[in-house]
Amino acid sequence: MKLWFIALCLLMVCSSTYATTVWQPSDGHTQIPLWPGTPPDAKPMPGPEFTETGHKLIGGKPIVGVSNVSLPTMTVYAPTGNNTGAAVVVFPGGGFQGLAMDLEGTDVCDWLTSKGVTCVLLKYRVPSAPYEWQCDCRPHNRALSMPSLDDAQRTLGLVRLHAAEWHIDPRKVGVLGFSAGGYLVAEVSTHFKRRLYTPVDAADKESSRPDFAIAIYPGHLATDNDTLNPNVPVSRETPPTFLLQAEDDYVDGVNQSLVYFAALKKAGVPTEMHLYANGGHAFGLRRTERPITGWPELVEVWLRTISVLQH
Repeated sequence: MKLWFIALCLLMVCSSTYATTVWQPSDGHTQIPLWPGTPPDAKPMPGPEFTETGHKLIGGKPIVGVSNVSLPTMTVYAPTGNNTGAAVVVFPGGGFQGLAMDLEGTDVCDWLTSKGVTCVLLKYRVPSAPYEWQCDCRPHNRALSMPSLDDAQRTLGLVRLHAAEWHIDPRKVGVLGFSAGGYLVAEVSTHFKRRLYTPVDAADKESSRPDFAIAIYPGHLATDNDTLNPNVPVSRETPPTFLLQAEDDYVDGVNQSLVYFAALKKAGVPTEMHLYANGGHAFGLRRTERPITGWPELVEVWLRTISVLQH
């Protein structure tokens, strides 16, 4: 069984209780379409978008996953405390086959908004694999995860375009992603000098470079030879980055963070990495008996260290 399928099962739909249609945010929040017309690099979906709730519990709660996203959206969650001006675009994981919209999405927004940070939850297009999952491809052959990367670049531009309206400091816009979403964090952190699609409006004139980046149990960053995936060309312009992974991550493996960390340090990028002995994969930020689930406090300290949040 391929590891991406194991990850997808953990996060989403291998065992589900019920299915609904298009994912909807909680009352008081509205999904905003990313594109004014047909999204670029559009690909046919296996079927209509649907949402499922699984049987597996993490932190005492099930996991809600969404599949077959052809019309990407973002949902803006305003701070519930004092507004710090910072904003974070969140990329849920799901093996580029689906999205864990609560475990690695709305749960994260609840935490960020309580800290005075605007959370922008991205429902990016899936399936949108960085390479053909069904072939016997080697990791060093992995391509960019278009159209997901298109959606990520577009979202950062939209956030900066609406910064004044949403009470955001355009110089404090970061990204946070899990698993496949962690790879998307690395992609958008290393591909920002030009759009990978034909610009469509004023949002695409805004910078798509994150001001800071947080990758939690990221995948696809290392080749079989433990070298950096060439599709994430780290440079000195890559934003300050926070990495966290468990040494017993049985899906992506801790070498993903180790290889990326080494590349960031070689390029002179300010980087903080935390490795835990236990934690596995796909734990989100729901509290369990494992110490690794206290990672949000580490991120908060780091955000103060790089002056995104006040001391």
